[in-house]
Amino acid sequence: MPDRKTPRPAAEIEHASKDRKSTSWLKRLSAGLITGAADDDPSGIATYSQAGARFGYGTLWSVLLSIPLMVAIQAASAMIGRTTGRGLARNMSQRFPLWLVRTLAIWVAIANVINLGADIAAMGAAVQLLAGGPRLLYSTVAALLSLALQVYVPFSRYSPYLKVLTFSLFAYVGTLFVVQVPWKEALAALVIPQIQLKAEYAVTIVAILGTTISPYLFYWQAAQEVEELRHDPGREPLKRKPAQAPEARRRIRVDTVVGMVYSNTVAFCIMLTAAVVLHAHGKTEIQTSVDAAAALRPVAGALAFALFAAGIVGTGLLAIPVLAGATAYFLADAWECPCGLEKKPGEAKVFYGLLVAAVVLGTALTLTPIDPMKALFWSAVINGVAAVPLMAVIVLLAGDRRVMGAQVVAPWVRWGGWAATVAMGVADVVMFLTFFGGVG
Repeated sequence: MPDRKTPRPAAEIEHASKDRKSTSWLKRLSAGLITGAADDDPSGIATYSQAGARFGYGTLWSVLLSIPLMVAIQAASAMIGRTTGRGLARNMSQRFPLWLVRTLAIWVAIANVINLGADIAAMGAAVQLLAGGPRLLYSTVAALLSLALQVYVPFSRYSPYLKVLTFSLFAYVGTLFVVQVPWKEALAALVIPQIQLKAEYAVTIVAILGTTISPYLFYWQAAQEVEELRHDPGREPLKRKPAQAPEARRRIRVDTVVGMVYSNTVAFCIMLTAAVVLHAHGKTEIQTSVDAAAALRPVAGALAFALFAAGIVGTGLLAIPVLAGATAYFLADAWECPCGLEKKPGEAKVFYGLLVAAVVLGTALTLTPIDPMKALFWSAVINGVAAVPLMAVIVLLAGDRRVMGAQVVAPWVRWGGWAATVAMGVADVVMFLTFFGGVG
């Protein structure tokens, strides 16, 4: 994403900027909120449901662990985009070998397409549960509708709809109000870890971290900051207009904290619902998010089932454009091609071609006999391998004055980013030791 060359008049900067304090708090929530909500995609719902069904309250503490780690790495990503006016790949290519940038982009793209396929399939299955009818038709229509909106509607008009879709996650908060929750036990497990020393438990914690801290989220939040920078005539990259930095930093901090707390609150609600409804009744084997919804109906009733299944559809409609958009941004940026959802298709042919290819390939996976859970496992492995070097690169960039100028990120962001990188590195080691015989 190249920087804009024409400087903005001072009057424009004075009169209109979403970073300004006068902007309402809801409008100030944007990239961080959308990114956080998209993290709770149908694949994530499956992971959280599996954790709650298998281990009851035993994994609830993981949401508290992941909040500060997510906030730090996402804030660093957002600040890179807001400060430089460029996406992560363009900034990475300034400081690191191009082969590394492109290798990471390809790895993340493969994982994203697999994730897309699983999410699209889950949406179709959820609609089928709610209304009956052909699952594959529902999946295809949802995917193509999302794709058409991204291609033909400018991002400045499309992003408010994504923000509205974030409210679909309240379905999982609502589910807790129609089931009986022993809150004393649940909250105790949230703050006092109930760690189990066995391989299956370790793999589940790894899966939760891998689902929660995903590479596509880093790129999407940075890219959305760049898109909004282009659309708002009152904004300039902070390297060019450092006077805008204090308010921009405050907005990004609030936006990111709210988005990541929201994301992890929903994850907590999903795990807790599975724990009190499924685990407590002996239903410990859940494969997909749709399995979890179906299992709720005979135990918790039709309303809990309907809320859970509707949430899968809503968050799927949010996750598809984020996954596909992050894939296209990362690949197009890595090969230095024009990109951006504010551009017309003719102005960014490679970018939109990649966007279409990601959704089409993801949809095609739903038509194959590939086991979606095995596909998601390999997606997690690929993401795990790519996440650690990508996170390290992001933290290095965010603290590099050659990239950020005087607007390097605050120390808490750097240290939090390194903590997140180490946590993911440990998770990778545990995952590989477990699956290749090192952990019993």
